[in-house]
Amino acid sequence: MNITAFSALLSVSIGLTGITSAIANNDKDDKFAYLPGDFHQHSLYTDGGRPFFELNRQNFNYGLDWWANSEHGGERNRDGVGHYWSDPKWYPDNPIQGDVEYSGSSGSCVDLDGGNRCQEMWRWQSLRDYVYPDIEIVRATFPDNTVISGLEWNVPGHEHCSTAIYQYNNTATAISEFEFRFDRSDDDTSRNGEPSLLNTPELGNVLSKTNDDEDDAILGVKWMQAMKDAGIGDAWVVPAHVERAWSYTIEDFRNWQDAGPDVVLGAEFAPGHQTSSDRGFGRTSLGGGTYGGTGFYAATVGGLWDGLLAEGRKFYNFVSSDYHWHWGDGGSDFWPGEYQKTYTYINTKAKDKIKAVFKGIRSGNSWNVQGDLIDSLEFTASSKGETAMMGQTLKVQKGKPVRIKIKVRDPETPNNCPFELNNPSLEQIGIKQPLNMPELDHIDVIAGSITGNVPETSFDANGRPDPDATDYGTNAQVIQTFYREYGKDKKGYLVFVMKIWPKEDMFIRLRGTNLPANVPYETDAAGNPLADSEANDNIYQLMETEAEGYNGLTNKLLNLHLMDDLRISTIDKLDDVLEAYADLWFYSNPIFIKVK
Repeated sequence: MNITAFSALLSVSIGLTGITSAIANNDKDDKFAYLPGDFHQHSLYTDGGRPFFELNRQNFNYGLDWWANSEHGGERNRDGVGHYWSDPKWYPDNPIQGDVEYSGSSGSCVDLDGGNRCQEMWRWQSLRDYVYPDIEIVRATFPDNTVISGLEWNVPGHEHCSTAIYQYNNTATAISEFEFRFDRSDDDTSRNGEPSLLNTPELGNVLSKTNDDEDDAILGVKWMQAMKDAGIGDAWVVPAHVERAWSYTIEDFRNWQDAGPDVVLGAEFAPGHQTSSDRGFGRTSLGGGTYGGTGFYAATVGGLWDGLLAEGRKFYNFVSSDYHWHWGDGGSDFWPGEYQKTYTYINTKAKDKIKAVFKGIRSGNSWNVQGDLIDSLEFTASSKGETAMMGQTLKVQKGKPVRIKIKVRDPETPNNCPFELNNPSLEQIGIKQPLNMPELDHIDVIAGSITGNVPETSFDANGRPDPDATDYGTNAQVIQTFYREYGKDKKGYLVFVMKIWPKEDMFIRLRGTNLPANVPYETDAAGNPLADSEANDNIYQLMETEAEGYNGLTNKLLNLHLMDDLRISTIDKLDDVLEAYADLWFYSNPIFIKVK
């Protein structure tokens, strides 16, 4: 990483006193607010563990203002409450269209030959004919919230991606066509030759299967962009848990965004499944798993995300729950909004609330947080009376001062952690802090030059992205760390101000955590997150008896807390819940600075 070159980029000065001027707004009537939401969740319609309507109620219960029903493509054998499509008790007339395909047997199902195999419905049909009407019911039930029609796209040549379409005529024919044509798990051929919603030279005017390889994935992105350009609806394409299958590279994100500049908006860099043993995905994933619950690509300063930002790309960092099964049911997930949230700057007075959410996501004026470590963030860059917020570009003259302001609130109320016991990770270094009342320890300000395309991905001997080749040629680095004790003001906020004098085009972003540097198995000497597998193995891997071998004093204390004090050792996910709440982070999206 070219840190020496970065020292010539800018000069920095720090002010530790708060300022009281209001944040710059897109509208003087103050119609905008940061609203929490979720891109990606599953119900009984696919492989989730709870009924569709219960899942949506939980979104509301955990304070989300917007969310997307984003479940797998392909085919499934049951509806949103768990009834089999081919169970004559619930569907006397078989409703399934398209090619016939079966899953396993069940006494409730009747197949076409009189057996008991369960016929599966293709997702293009359930999305259009069943899920969307259910979404309309949810919208009527929660009129102050925004519910969006989505699909977790099984991407040709890759793994998964959260997508959503807001079709302006209030139907779901567009997302149905997209799933049929471009989802690699959809084998149905029954709609081939059907008229398409679009007519373009590259995509044609009839439906066909385009779901085999990486080139087909790019065509799917182009279809989304063309659909938006045609005025049929709005869309987003946000790849999910991008390191898990070793299938996404910086070239993929670059190619996708070039193909769909208005729909490819970023990635879910912090995956769901945060109560799995290593948080989010296992240590066999690219980079060895998550780091502070965030994937390798974004948790590494100078990593892939910084590489994209160094290219000047408006490619943003989002999070989701990816809810399937709640940890209380023995699963690996929190409810949507229970643990991870994406906060997005949205016009609360907009006439079209759904369109306002899409516009907010596209703006990049978003930040994300785990465990309600913070519940408010204002991050701006100002110069000569002009102010830029996250996702925006501030134009300045070379060498002129830019004032960076950070205003953040650390909530004084408990988060959703069910335990009041002290944070086991912090107890290692003598800090007694309740898990359900975390305190923001510090904020890192990260900056880098915008230089154009960065080096290509390096591959190992097996043809997979090389996790040891992490240098994308950027000079991204932490340029300042603000500690909470220097930012307190009288209104419950932490306020920090600094000045920089940019000499080149640059980006600037934030991350913050409840952990100081040098917490064993959690952070390194520079305060960077360590692989979550280290904390899992050395702190949070429960052993039931001393004879089995406690893994250190802290683990012994953890066992005593869970086994003796709380008397709830029968739930085997408690150690994973504690691990998630012990190690909390927030990330802002960047502000771009253009030097004239």
